[in-house]
Amino acid sequence: MKNNFIQRTITGIIFVAVLVGGILGGPVSFSILFALITALTIREFGTIVSKQDGVQINKSICMLAGVFLFFGFAYIGIAPGQNEILIPYLFLIIYLMIAELYLKRKNPLHNIAYTMMSQMYIALPFAALNILAFHTSLTGSASEYNPILPLSIFVFTWINDTGAYCTGVLFGKHRLFERISPKKSWEGSIGGGVFSTIAAVIMAHFFPFMPLGVWIGLGLTVVVFGTWGDLTESLLKRTLGIKDSGNILPGHGGMLDRFDSTLMAVPASVIYLYVISLFK
Repeated sequence: MKNNFIQRTITGIIFVAVLVGGILGGPVSFSILFALITALTIREFGTIVSKQDGVQINKSICMLAGVFLFFGFAYIGIAPGQNEILIPYLFLIIYLMIAELYLKRKNPLHNIAYTMMSQMYIALPFAALNILAFHTSLTGSASEYNPILPLSIFVFTWINDTGAYCTGVLFGKHRLFERISPKKSWEGSIGGGVFSTIAAVIMAHFFPFMPLGVWIGLGLTVVVFGTWGDLTESLLKRTLGIKDSGNILPGHGGMLDRFDSTLMAVPASVIYLYVISLFK
């Protein structure tokens, strides 16, 4: 147990350092890091779903499509209005669907469904990080990179997970969603929300480009939808009959295990901030 704790700690420190460094390092390191994360997560997803009888998706093309979608969103963030950059991505999606007509595989509809899921569930949320990272100028002709918003999603997620775990261990009695995740409790979720709210207040103090209320709303959005993201991945693993999505991160499982909350928190945060902007 001691060795496992040390392994988890070392892996966790390296994981956080790489993410924070990549995001704060600038738009180039941000794009390269999350394009790689997108590819690895889609590859892992393709591996676990292909273990089902008759399911076989084209992992290489799915990875290529996901990376292209991420860079496409990044390019639009840098050069607003250049939407034609996404045309090759649409070509890849069309190819993946048409290919099933000719491959004569056992379960073509399942293959198409999981292929589309790899894009909607993984590629699109990671690509949406660019919406948070790049802010268009008033003229609409240029944009600037702001690492704080995408970084805040991960900060709120980590604080929520830690707060929920500690509070759940100490006070957890009422199960949150026992059918899917028996260990999660309402007390833990509330505790995670409280800690994330405190973090939002601190973020508002050091980064006042958004009002305090908006920061708190963003933190709570990450808490709620991050929890649903965690439960969604738990549902996926229970359906597939696996414990961890992979073993690429020693002591922490796979890429999906580490980014499950993010995959739902990011698009929810984009929607939240867009709705807030309508009332300015």
